[in-house]
Amino acid sequence: MFGELLRHFREGALMTQEALARGIPCDRSLVARVEAGTRVPQEAFAKKCDEVLGTGGALGRLWGRVDWYAQVEHPDWFERRAQMDAEAVALRAYQAQVVPGLLQTPNYAAALFARRLPQARDVEERVRARLSRQQRFYAKDGPYYFVVLDENCLRHVVGGPEVMREQCAHLLRVGKFPNIRIQVAPLGRPEIDRPDTSLSLIRLPDGHEWVYSESLDHGHFSDDPTVFLAHSQTYDVLRADALSAPESAALISDVMEGYEHHEPARTKRGVLDQEQLQRRQWRGLHRNKPPFPRRRPRA
Repeated sequence: MFGELLRHFREGALMTQEALARGIPCDRSLVARVEAGTRVPQEAFAKKCDEVLGTGGALGRLWGRVDWYAQVEHPDWFERRAQMDAEAVALRAYQAQVVPGLLQTPNYAAALFARRLPQARDVEERVRARLSRQQRFYAKDGPYYFVVLDENCLRHVVGGPEVMREQCAHLLRVGKFPNIRIQVAPLGRPEIDRPDTSLSLIRLPDGHEWVYSESLDHGHFSDDPTVFLAHSQTYDVLRADALSAPESAALISDVMEGYEHHEPARTKRGVLDQEQLQRRQWRGLHRNKPPFPRRRPRA
């Protein structure tokens, strides 16, 4: 339904998919997949389409009324955590290696899952399930979500520079939401006491509090008050020692700028490497060519 309405407005504006993609901006394939109903659009996409096509906000209003993730399924071992995300009133998290699922872009999540799942359909299903957990936290008056990212999360390249640029921009955008705060524990601060693994501190509506952590394909829960208090105190000290939210945004911007220059630099390096290879090949051919007599000047 959303895709059909988008196509209706686009064609009414006499625009091609490519022209709309340039106006957003995004890849043309994203517009095509949204129109075909095979890709769930983000709210920012819907609002930008309204702006480019002059729809008076029709697509944004429809986006808010669609139940995008009515039939998603999570892995069995993660189902309990997903249910907690659907109920939590507050969530504090530390992430050690990759951007947490609640903050991932579709392309970043797809690149992560593609490393483990051979079938594209399985990847799409996992991405849909992951994105379904985000909407509640991105909505108006969503639950509090405070997260400390180890700088490794920003430096660990997933999917390539373009995906990382998009992911950093997404962090900067959602970090401005009133219920979300993103802080970074920088690599150059070895004195910061980081937890040994990623973890989440979850508070439910009834006041029940849980510690959640993961090992390989397993989730671990504990509601022992002593355990929760110990991790909560460690986390509070970590937040105090990490960069503030504005300082973290500045660091994320710097990292994003580095990814913007990464691709051209790599392309330039590739050209230089090719030129050097050609020179080596030419010298090899020159050394191996058959000898020809040359006239030498007489004394």
